[in-house]
Amino acid sequence: MAALSGGVDSAVAAALLVDAGHEVEGVYVKTWEHETDVLGDCPGAQDLADAQDVAECLGIPFEVVNFVDFYQENVVRPMVEGYRNGITPNPDVTCNRRMKFGKLLEYAEDRGFEALATGHYCRRELAENGTRQLWEGLDKNKDQSYFLARILPKQLTAARFPLGEIAKPEVRRIAKERNIPVADKKDSQGICFLGKVKVSEFLEGFLDDEPGEIVTCEGKVVGEHRGLHRYTLGQRRGIGVPSNTDNENFVVVGKDPAAKRLIVAFESADAPGLWGTSFIVDDLSFVSEPVTGRQKLLAKPRYRDPSTPIDFHPLGNGSVEVTFESPQRALAPGQVIAIYDGERLLGGGFYQSSLPGRADLPPEKVLSA
Repeated sequence: MAALSGGVDSAVAAALLVDAGHEVEGVYVKTWEHETDVLGDCPGAQDLADAQDVAECLGIPFEVVNFVDFYQENVVRPMVEGYRNGITPNPDVTCNRRMKFGKLLEYAEDRGFEALATGHYCRRELAENGTRQLWEGLDKNKDQSYFLARILPKQLTAARFPLGEIAKPEVRRIAKERNIPVADKKDSQGICFLGKVKVSEFLEGFLDDEPGEIVTCEGKVVGEHRGLHRYTLGQRRGIGVPSNTDNENFVVVGKDPAAKRLIVAFESADAPGLWGTSFIVDDLSFVSEPVTGRQKLLAKPRYRDPSTPIDFHPLGNGSVEVTFESPQRALAPGQVIAIYDGERLLGGGFYQSSLPGRADLPPEKVLSA
């Protein structure tokens, strides 16, 4: 089964499988019942039509599955609740584990399919011990392994990533050569289901604004915010507080949900709470073999960040202390960290908090996230 999103990547992934002689069927997953009610200018209807055109072009069977209720409960709701609770969730990572390689994979297996293919740019390799491993895509500009950091070993076993060895320009070339109708379609941007809609605008349909004070780390009130869910650690723009006479700009360095306070400081290398070196990471899961001992590894602090050296120190119960070689800016609770050994993805977890006193800052100036 090939998941067709209506984009060129999933289309070429399906085409390559057909060319390799596999028996392929396409599927489009419907996740919104009335997209324009919540998402405004939503591309869902066009994506569905494009996915159907791709299947017709490739000469493969095609179906639409309705997972609206599951998606709302397992992807959208956790995202909304995360923002309500003051963290910064990543719904794309959640979607891959719970929806694509969760619900959709179960659907495919129940119908007798051997595997589920997607258009992710990453590589699935066989280790010497017979286990499956997940590696970065060959095209480093398009590598999407970060978003798969929390899929499980049994999910990886049934996953297929035909684009892992191909660069994006080659994908476009193949699509044009085969006259695939979405060959020139622009890539989608932003969160998986939001498209062009800003997160703050989307949340307006779910969360009521609860205004509160904007304060400095010293407790000085400098303004009023509309609601803590509208802000994230490290945010510079849209805070609503002007710069000072020295043209220094405020940045978000923390939240106090109990008092409904947004904490800000002037942007600088020693802004309290903005930079950190050591972090507690919770709910860690592994793509293949678990890492049980302390060792030097690599991590991508967030998507598009380069891999950076870390000290990986397991604490038990799915928690780990991660210490970066150099301070990192604005790693917010709820965000995902992906752990690597070279180009091999090991797994990922969620930032819970920074550790005061572990950064290159005085302990009294480090604000716990």
